[in-house]
Amino acid sequence: MPTYDAIVVGAGPAGSVAALTLARSGARVALVDRRRFPRDKACGDLIGPRGVRLLSDLGIDIGSDRPLGDMIVIGPTGRRALLPALPGVDYAGHAIVVERQRFDRELRDAAVAAGAEPVHGRVTALRADPSGATGVDLAGGTFLAGAVIIGADGANSRVAAQAGLVDASCALWGFAVRGYVEAEVALPHIVLWEPRPWRLFPGYGWAFPTEGGGVNVGLGLAFGWSDRTTSRQAMERFGDFLTHLTGLGVWRGPGGAPGRAPGGDLAGCLGGWLKMGMVGTVPAAGRVLLAGDAAGMVNPLQGEGIAQAMATGHAAAAAVVAAGPGGAAAHYLRLLRPHARHHRLNAPLHAGMVAHPRAVSLAGRVLTAPGVRGAISGAWGLYWNDLVHGALPSRHRTISALISRGVAVTVARNRATAWFAEQLGETRGIPTRRDSELT
Repeated sequence: MPTYDAIVVGAGPAGSVAALTLARSGARVALVDRRRFPRDKACGDLIGPRGVRLLSDLGIDIGSDRPLGDMIVIGPTGRRALLPALPGVDYAGHAIVVERQRFDRELRDAAVAAGAEPVHGRVTALRADPSGATGVDLAGGTFLAGAVIIGADGANSRVAAQAGLVDASCALWGFAVRGYVEAEVALPHIVLWEPRPWRLFPGYGWAFPTEGGGVNVGLGLAFGWSDRTTSRQAMERFGDFLTHLTGLGVWRGPGGAPGRAPGGDLAGCLGGWLKMGMVGTVPAAGRVLLAGDAAGMVNPLQGEGIAQAMATGHAAAAAVVAAGPGGAAAHYLRLLRPHARHHRLNAPLHAGMVAHPRAVSLAGRVLTAPGVRGAISGAWGLYWNDLVHGALPSRHRTISALISRGVAVTVARNRATAWFAEQLGETRGIPTRRDSELT
């Protein structure tokens, strides 16, 4: 019966960073995944500025040759707003593009090289005694014993479900479809799409450059509280969305010719679930800690999850090292409070936007209107991408801080903030000066 200091379930960005950090500390770690690598994921393939900084801090050189800065948002009327890339105190001034097959494989390889033991298998159950979890059962009858378990096994986490850490009535979900197109796009594009006038698609689409040339194109669908019944819309509408992108002139074909809507040449089309906004999932209890998508650590405004996954995987491992198996959960919850701020404010916005598509259509028109877009685009980029905390002093930071306070007033009393107060001790509906401080 193998015995480990920690069992990490899931070898995506969260799990691999957790295993890497633990192994470097001298812990004996099992890194369990049911898939064989390399394997693909439905993803935009962008690692955001905080993720770029964390990779540097960990000494991991992914070797991306596609740094990306500014981003273009296309509103419902086709108007464009340029969101500038702004460097921060604790994050890079750019994102990078790395296809998920390569990115996840290299992170996992780094963890294994540091001493984590790779285990191929599917977790079927957690075992526990009065002190907490003691290990996991794998399909086929293998039992792995461990002092602490880190669940990094995705949005539909078996670890989270087995540990009773998910409140399905409060969870916020998303579903995304992604494919690759043989075309060219200079900057990342986010597209607010109206299949019918004034009826915004409940989510957004994207067209991002890929590291090998081509375009990663996708359509993300957002849901309200625990509602997952309309996920088929993302796939059913995908073809119409691609036609819409072509009409907007988002991409160019080979040799600079006008891009065409792809037909049978759409490659690598995948779909995947997102659990967003942190709400509804208790990140830690007993000797079980959750990281990345398993903990709902996906930006509820725009669906980014890779940087958050790596950050929470690192925090979970740091908590185990600092406090030991018995104190890791409490220590981890304290480390998550800065990460929870953005989720606490914007999980209810996510649900509100899904419920009021006409209001979001209006907002999209206003934000991309001449005169408005230039005045607020920098602040919009900071707030939307969860970069307010740690931003360098500027008018953009000042405006985004005011937006944060306005949102806090709007969502001061709702089910999401009540959940955060109960589970994480986050009782402030309106941030104090200390909460809003950006230095």
